[in-house]
Amino acid sequence: MGEQRRTPGTSKPKAPARSAVPTLREERRLLRTGHTLLAGMDEVGRGALAGPVSVGVVVVDLEIGTAPAGVRDSKLLAPAARQALVPRLRRWARAWAVGHAEPEEIDAYGIMAGLRLAGRRALAQLPQVPDCVLLDGNHDWLTGRRRAPVDPEGLFPLEELIPFRPAPPPVELSAEPAVTTMIKADMRCAAVAAASVLAKVERDGIMVERSERFPGYSWEENKGYSAPEHAAALRRLGPCGQHRQSWSLPVTPGAPDAVDPELAYLEESALEGFDDELTVEDFSVPSA
Repeated sequence: MGEQRRTPGTSKPKAPARSAVPTLREERRLLRTGHTLLAGMDEVGRGALAGPVSVGVVVVDLEIGTAPAGVRDSKLLAPAARQALVPRLRRWARAWAVGHAEPEEIDAYGIMAGLRLAGRRALAQLPQVPDCVLLDGNHDWLTGRRRAPVDPEGLFPLEELIPFRPAPPPVELSAEPAVTTMIKADMRCAAVAAASVLAKVERDGIMVERSERFPGYSWEENKGYSAPEHAAALRRLGPCGQHRQSWSLPVTPGAPDAVDPELAYLEESALEGFDDELTVEDFSVPSA
């Protein structure tokens, strides 16, 4: 079959865009500012209805070689590809770990504090706490620093706008790393992408194992997210101990996606203090 001719004056069709390969460019730039060890960090499970929220950490230094071929943000990889990468990533990293916060902790302290617990638990597993942590997004949930909603008149104290929960138990570290945030770091930075793969594979394994102890919700397939079969099982069986009970779970016909009230309470204009990539819709549970 001959080459298809273009109509004169029309542009050549563009090839489908390919996702950029993550590199160590940003990690090396940060390391050259005086840091010895840098940890790429990413979370999985933030929007799930059930199971833990998990945070992966991958440590690199200036001497480390190029990341193994195939490293991408875990959301872009098939399950088999993620699984195949795990042993290679563990050998490549100077150190690695995955930390978790359980559903009852998310209920007690909120999802942001749950992320903080999981991230600090991951750091506490490392043989040496890195000087610097590179986080995806623009909100530093690892240290919990947040900006107050815009209120130039001072009419609404922060305490009245955000329903605070009790502080989670501290996770002691031998040192407190500096935190740098970067939008799309999971797509652009190899250490962060690698951390997302390790966290995703470990959390998926946990949900498969828990699906045997809590049958009926199809966690071996949906990993605790709001897939149709999971929502149907919630309406049929009700929630179990692994569900985030403080969330508005879809337990009745026509119920909306589950939302953590800590985040749903915020006005869209106040979300800047958390992550400028997020909108109100992002706090609804994904379908996969």
